[in-house]
Amino acid sequence: MSKRLVILGAGESGVGAAILGKQQGYEVFVSDGKAIKDNYREELESYNIPYEAGQHTEDKILDADEVMKSPGIPEKNELVKKIREKGIPVISEIELAYRHKGNSKIIGITGSNGKTTTTALVYHICKVGGLDAGLVGNIGYSFAKQVALDPKPLYVAEISSFQLDDIQTFRPDIAILTNITEDHLDRYDYQFRNYINSKFRIVENQTENDFFIYCEDDPVTMQNLGHFTIKSNPLPFTMSREINRGAFIQNGKMTIAASDEKIQMSIYDFALKGKHNQYNTMAAGIAGSTIGIRKEKIRDAVQTFESLEHRMEPVSTVRGVTFINDSKATNVNSTWYALESMEKPTILILGGVDKGNDYSLLSELVKEKVKAIVCMGTDNRKIHEAFQHEVAVMVNTGSAREAVQAAFHLANKGDIVLLSPACASFDLFKNYEDRGEQFKQAVREL
Repeated sequence: MSKRLVILGAGESGVGAAILGKQQGYEVFVSDGKAIKDNYREELESYNIPYEAGQHTEDKILDADEVMKSPGIPEKNELVKKIREKGIPVISEIELAYRHKGNSKIIGITGSNGKTTTTALVYHICKVGGLDAGLVGNIGYSFAKQVALDPKPLYVAEISSFQLDDIQTFRPDIAILTNITEDHLDRYDYQFRNYINSKFRIVENQTENDFFIYCEDDPVTMQNLGHFTIKSNPLPFTMSREINRGAFIQNGKMTIAASDEKIQMSIYDFALKGKHNQYNTMAAGIAGSTIGIRKEKIRDAVQTFESLEHRMEPVSTVRGVTFINDSKATNVNSTWYALESMEKPTILILGGVDKGNDYSLLSELVKEKVKAIVCMGTDNRKIHEAFQHEVAVMVNTGSAREAVQAAFHLANKGDIVLLSPACASFDLFKNYEDRGEQFKQAVREL
């Protein structure tokens, strides 16, 4: 009897899991409460995988041996509650991929901020170092689909807390935790503790043969390290002291001591600018060194890395006003990092779906660097309440085009217009990429 695997959600991770499940002999059924995008529907049909869209047929779903739910579906969902009540095991896509990855190694990266940049940089280091690696997970390509269709000896995986919530045996050989700040509290009953526990699950199955890379300067990580049984080898990174194992930056020089070779390089040679990116670079450098990439290759990779779309991406300068797309800043801390690196008067475009944000974290930086705020969202009350005393001008807009035009109108030559919303995008846009694309299009039309 083949195992019956039901997949909730037919997006990138759901369809990837369906393809892998089918390949591994599961009886697969995919159910999505909304419409399924054409490309995903075509993939399911080409593999003869039964699916439904726009509905969930409960008796088909509750008949599962195991359910893989898309990371976007919360525990509060009525159907998920019924699945839990029946005692049907729920797994995430990374769990399914892990079970079928064979002898391949995994570098898993999680954290509230910096994880996408760190993941992309680790992957770049692997490629420059001549390793055949797959870039998977939250960053765009399904881990399960990669395992099914194009298996690699090494996977560099960006992993969200939602994906970690439903693991059982998933174990990365190298785990990176960039930092932990309040994010997604709406999904964790507004309990920061639940979110912290979720992030630390990345190390829960690790053994003494594995490595755990973390930020010694991140207060939340350090306050909670002792609450978990961690068997793997610690490799911290810091800017506050010299350490023997891990990485540190002092006097403008990064030192990595994770393998037999010590690596040293000037932070002024890093392709990525800003203090937060120095942390990301240390984390990625340790990972590269730990898997045995030569120091020349790591240096080369750190110097040649190109930053990501929608993450502090320079769009264009129009009549002396520079536009920067940081649409990927979906929480307050990401926006804090963006503002921290601003060196000119800034018009800040903020807003979207609030995930229980505490904007007070930004008030000092806003007072110091921001001359006007343009709100872009359906509900901007909290932003107005938070910054009414820090900024003289605040404007409400209802689209990317309106926001860009308003910001341009408020800007003088030499100013920066920064889209760094601190919120999710689902009120006006499909996702943060769509928000970033519409912003860039509106800038081009000025």
